[in-house]
Amino acid sequence: MINMLEIGIDEAGRGPVIGPLVVCSVAIPHSDVKLLSDVGVKDSKDLSANKRAEIQDWFFRQCKQRGWLYSIISCDAKRVDNAVYGSGLNILETELFAESVNDLNLKKDTNVNIICDACDVDAVRFTRRVSQLIDMWPWGNSHISSFHKADENYPIVGMASILAKQARDAAIELIQQGVDYPIGSGYPSDKVTIEAVRMMIGEIPHDHLRWSWSTVKRIWDEKFDHEMPTRLVASGQQKKLF
Repeated sequence: MINMLEIGIDEAGRGPVIGPLVVCSVAIPHSDVKLLSDVGVKDSKDLSANKRAEIQDWFFRQCKQRGWLYSIISCDAKRVDNAVYGSGLNILETELFAESVNDLNLKKDTNVNIICDACDVDAVRFTRRVSQLIDMWPWGNSHISSFHKADENYPIVGMASILAKQARDAAIELIQQGVDYPIGSGYPSDKVTIEAVRMMIGEIPHDHLRWSWSTVKRIWDEKFDHEMPTRLVASGQQKKLF
């Protein structure tokens, strides 16, 4: 794989009720991939917060020294809701994965091997959908594939998972500073998050909430006796928009 770039893509934040869905692509020469394993790159879920921060800082230094590339796409809660009421989260993820590759601004004759962490039960279908959205694909002598648990089995995808997780954690911290009370992890299983959702639902739910989530709808119904607004006009049926 002489002159081949390895690209790994992963996401963080598909399931939370608060905050963005973040997708990251990283692109490094094939000959440098071993450096990721040497420094301890793994799936972000298998690393402590301190270790993720340490690896992120190391990666950014390599970007300056070795010309490594990365792209982080942050998809806000409103766009997530529009996807839920529209074509679905799986399609949204294919769009975000392709956007992250396009944002690398690589020359279209670059030889690349792209590995995606599959966000669809059908990994082949996920690959096809992502490839259809990459600008002027196929490029040169290039290949794209998707695998379940790719973040556990491919260091290049693990690196993308770390950067995506770090970016989402930073976004959650900013949201918390903006509301000035604890919001926890943003996941519905987090009791602190559930209390935050109750505080973030007024006559119009907070912008950083995913209004389409059942958690938000349930708490809305506990507080109000009228229909909750939605962010989308879907299937020709008029809904209140914000």
